[in-house]
Amino acid sequence: MINFLEIPIESAEIIDFLKQEMLLKEICQKILYQKIIEKAATENNIEVTPEEIQTEADSIRHGKRIEKAADTFAWLEDQMVTAEEWETGIKNRLLTQKLAEHLFGKEVESHFAQTRLNYDRFVLYQIIVPNKQLAQEIYYQIEEEEISFYEAAHLYNIDEQHRYYCGYEGKVGRWSLPPDISEAIVGNTSLGKVIGPIATKKEQTETEQEYHLLLVEEFIPAELTPQRRQEIINQLFQEWLVGEFNSVVHGNGSVKLRSSTPSVTQSLPDLWYEEKGESE
Repeated sequence: MINFLEIPIESAEIIDFLKQEMLLKEICQKILYQKIIEKAATENNIEVTPEEIQTEADSIRHGKRIEKAADTFAWLEDQMVTAEEWETGIKNRLLTQKLAEHLFGKEVESHFAQTRLNYDRFVLYQIIVPNKQLAQEIYYQIEEEEISFYEAAHLYNIDEQHRYYCGYEGKVGRWSLPPDISEAIVGNTSLGKVIGPIATKKEQTETEQEYHLLLVEEFIPAELTPQRRQEIINQLFQEWLVGEFNSVVHGNGSVKLRSSTPSVTQSLPDLWYEEKGESE
């Protein structure tokens, strides 16, 4: 039983509510994910030290501008979490990060080299109109320099926000675009040239179509930045985790999951409970 604002709520009520909100499956899946991570970490001799947990706890406190120990405990109480449970949550997140780095850190460069095109980005402008005839008319007007692409986007775009921004979509990757649009952009080698019209199905419909005119203003080749490196590690790790999960639930693997999540094996040093110059 949990006391929320001094009102008791039975565990069965919480489970029933998660079922009613269609959230129970997601929670159970996350629990199994964590068990898989713990087992893999053990097999690879990966551990999280109390000092690492403390450093992360201090970082969280700093981000929330929580300086005093009393304020930390008050915040945890408001979140209905004990200090030990908070520590365990931090440990689980750090363990996941360290395992992902251990499993896939050395594969990032080769993966990036093989999939580099997927990470290229474009500064894209787009006009979307409801019918092909209008799209073709706009295309010819732009080609004959009767109107600029940006003026046409401001006048004709069916999306109000895109009209305000003169069709500006931003810096986009090909993976974030519909396949037909992505292929058209990749097949076009000239910057500033109007592409289209391209027909796509209108969102949330099966039969209605809308027509796109595109203009690529700038090509941004992919670079293996620290952020990109982490994105690739996260992607590879997630794919691995889903594969391990499927092996477990379909009985194809030898993974034996423990029935409970282990607590932090060693308690944190007392430092995060105290502040410099503060006497308890």
